[in-house]
Amino acid sequence: MLSKKTIEIVKATAPVLEEKGTEITKHFYKKMFAAHPELLNIFNHANQGQGRQQTALANALYAAAQHIEQLEAILPVVQQVGYKHRGLGVKKEHYPIVGENLLAAMKEVLGNAATDDVINAWAEAYDVIANVFIDVEAKMYDQAEEQQGGWRFFKPFVVANKVKESSIITSFYLKPKDGDTVPTFLPGQYITIRVKVEGETYVLNRQYTLSDAPGNDYFRISVKREAEPNKPEGKVSNYLHDHIDVGDEIEISAPAGDFTLDTAASTPVVLLSGGVGITPMMSMFNTIAKQNKERSVTFIHAARNEEVQAFKNTVKEIIENLENAEKVYCYDKPVHPENADIVGHITKDVLENYVKDHADYYICGPVPFMKAMITNLQKLGVKEENIHYEFFGPALNIEQTNTPIKAS
Repeated sequence: MLSKKTIEIVKATAPVLEEKGTEITKHFYKKMFAAHPELLNIFNHANQGQGRQQTALANALYAAAQHIEQLEAILPVVQQVGYKHRGLGVKKEHYPIVGENLLAAMKEVLGNAATDDVINAWAEAYDVIANVFIDVEAKMYDQAEEQQGGWRFFKPFVVANKVKESSIITSFYLKPKDGDTVPTFLPGQYITIRVKVEGETYVLNRQYTLSDAPGNDYFRISVKREAEPNKPEGKVSNYLHDHIDVGDEIEISAPAGDFTLDTAASTPVVLLSGGVGITPMMSMFNTIAKQNKERSVTFIHAARNEEVQAFKNTVKEIIENLENAEKVYCYDKPVHPENADIVGHITKDVLENYVKDHADYYICGPVPFMKAMITNLQKLGVKEENIHYEFFGPALNIEQTNTPIKAS
């Protein structure tokens, strides 16, 4: 339990973290990777290069400082980050390394303001916060391993099929190399894939949403090819598209994530996606079709045009098999305007047509897209607890960024 003095000091430094947090975390990652380059096998290099990881950590530190007396208030954040860590193979022994380098970075950036009292208070607080994460993640590892067909860290899977879904999205069907059963998962969850790309010193990790319903003898991920293969965010997606074929092996983590469909509910569902954010929606849509055909579903998707949109035929088939489902395609620049239900964007006026009593809204796509959807739904009177969203990458504060988040 933290002392009163420690709590007072940590809370007093919260405004400094709000101002200097990202600067501190940039110094932190630089120091840590210089001292422990092996950790580059765990962290997502694209998120590092774009500053997303640094911003996410700064936000987490600020939240912890604000709620140091009631850390249970940040448990949703701990849960979300814990899933990311479990998917990447973060271990208990990594936390002291993080703490040592984080405190050193605070000293560097804060200078004279980083008194012995401040650093000692944060060292004490870090131990408490780290143990919260360690405990949550230990349970997650146990759950992943103990379920039927489960495992703890990474396991080799074989590509059983490779299907082009659109001009930029390709699906990979993955089966366990050892022939074991495929564990179940919640619609909306993701897996981490780990690949060794020629010319890269370290293995590369990326997290991709599972794009089909649970209950099959495979996992399916659907990957968007990023336009610039030599940039960090494009290295893995282009490698998968160009070099991974049927019969090849990929190491993956067990499914993780807390952006999931409530399959027990019977309330109407509105699935809102932009671009490759369609992937979790396909898992949710397929699951509803399998488990609750009477449930009302509205599938709304925004894309540049019909050529880049994946799963058009699948969506059509699902709707035909459901009793109360509809789709709305919004294309910004359609090749053939007749293929678009709406030419342009999903505006507040568009959404107003699909606001339903007690409906749940699931949103995934680039952050600006999600911010617009969330803001407009709130203006239309949708309650916060009925709005669920997920974006690719670290847990940035959606209110503080206009940066598109894309899978790579």
